[in-house]
Amino acid sequence: MIADIKVNEKSFGPKVLMTGVSFSIDDGEKVGLIGRNGIGKSTLFEILSGQDKDFSGAVVYQRGLVVISTSQEYHGVAANTTVLQYILNGLPEYTELSHIIESYPLTMGDDMRKISQYTTALQRFDDKGFYQIESDIERELDNFQLNGIAHRPFQSLSGGQKRLVEVVKIMHAQADLALVDEPTNHMDYVAKQQFIDWIKSARESVLVITHDRDVLKEVDRIVEIKDGSSVSFKGNYDAYLSQNAVSTGAAMSEYELIERRIANLRVKVVDYQRLKEKSRNPPTIQRFKHLETKARVELAELLTKEKPTFWIDKDSVENLNYKTAAQYKKFKARNVRINLKNDESRSKHVLVRARGLSLGYEQPLFSDVNIDLREGEALELRGRNGAGKTTLIKYLLGDRQPRLFDGELELDKQVRIGIYEQEVSSSYFELPLEEAIERLYLDRNLSITTSKIRALLHDYLFDEGDGRVPVSKLSGGQKARFQLIGMLANDPQLLILDEPTNHLDLPSIEEMESALSKYSGALLYVSHDGYFRTAIGGEVLQLGKQ
Repeated sequence: MIADIKVNEKSFGPKVLMTGVSFSIDDGEKVGLIGRNGIGKSTLFEILSGQDKDFSGAVVYQRGLVVISTSQEYHGVAANTTVLQYILNGLPEYTELSHIIESYPLTMGDDMRKISQYTTALQRFDDKGFYQIESDIERELDNFQLNGIAHRPFQSLSGGQKRLVEVVKIMHAQADLALVDEPTNHMDYVAKQQFIDWIKSARESVLVITHDRDVLKEVDRIVEIKDGSSVSFKGNYDAYLSQNAVSTGAAMSEYELIERRIANLRVKVVDYQRLKEKSRNPPTIQRFKHLETKARVELAELLTKEKPTFWIDKDSVENLNYKTAAQYKKFKARNVRINLKNDESRSKHVLVRARGLSLGYEQPLFSDVNIDLREGEALELRGRNGAGKTTLIKYLLGDRQPRLFDGELELDKQVRIGIYEQEVSSSYFELPLEEAIERLYLDRNLSITTSKIRALLHDYLFDEGDGRVPVSKLSGGQKARFQLIGMLANDPQLLILDEPTNHLDLPSIEEMESALSKYSGALLYVSHDGYFRTAIGGEVLQLGKQ
């Protein structure tokens, strides 16, 4: 064991976020950390990386353990720091060893202590592979399609590029424990496979916060943060689903016993009170008073227990026995409610047509593309970042910045379109969520009422107070659910989805997949989630080389 984590309590003001998170990490172990949106995964990450010390408990790392983590904030990075310098400065030992190798020859003279330190540093620098590290990093940046940015200022990069740079830093750190937060959200399928290959072969231990099922398929253990505590599942994602179904079944039975005990105690309290009032014998009165008090104390204690969160994946639900299936129907956790019309009477006419299409800017990004997308069909746009997927979508939606080099692209003029984008429009950032939802509808010339807004907040798992929170302050998962509200506002016949599973938790992803599988409209989507692509299917349009 190289790390022992215990968070007895973590609170934000009166709100208690965690009350019993406890797990360990073994040498070389790959651990996936999952949990519903807003449950506290990012907060736990900050505790593990030492950024948040305001909690009750302890994080104990093995003596001498080298820990590295992806960063979320970059305020302290100097404006002239290049990408290469940023990565090198983040590598354990690199800065110290470089300083010794560069400065000691000028000052050590006959000082045997410094000569010994210099010799040791030379050997350590070679053992760590630092002599060729700059070329290795530049090659890795190219693999992640960050060509030519090594000597650009780090602060000039986009948010997505910075996250990819963080992953490159982690992959070259040679630390003992790597803490990685949502690494694949901005990766294309080639870069993602490189990250997965690294996880599989890395000698270091890795704790990765992710709901990317392709990544979770390769871990040794999954730790789920649920109801303020943690539950550990041995094995990968498929093993987790199986174990979760069993443990959830047992937990539901236990909770059902508690419910029955509460109902029983309520009856007993009334009975003991009535018997006490009817009795005339003081010892008998005292006995019923004692029994009533005892029952009230137990009842009060049981009533403080909150209902646990129960979720079982849909495939496992189909294999539950009758009793457990009935319990799950009764107790299952509230999930996002995605309402998509599946009216099979809709016509199957062509919504999107392309013939010999060639689009680009200074030069074509792709050529000779043909599309016939009808209602009830799905089309996946597949290609590396920069292959032209977003360019095609932009041109389809009327953006004429891309240049049409050849062919034609037609969109049914009457079709209602719903768009899911990776980033929320900045025009909504400073608005409270309730007002942002109202603006979403009004911008589309759709009617909206206060009761409709409240219903949407409920359907998409927002708490009562979330409506007053500015969109910019929402978590990644909450912003994703806001995007879903906007996508479905106008009862669309064509859905355009750009990486829809990013930021959503596992139950929400499954709900989306279930809704989309029954959807009778057309789907045009980009996704590097292998599970999602399998669930949605459809034709694949490859742009550029595979």
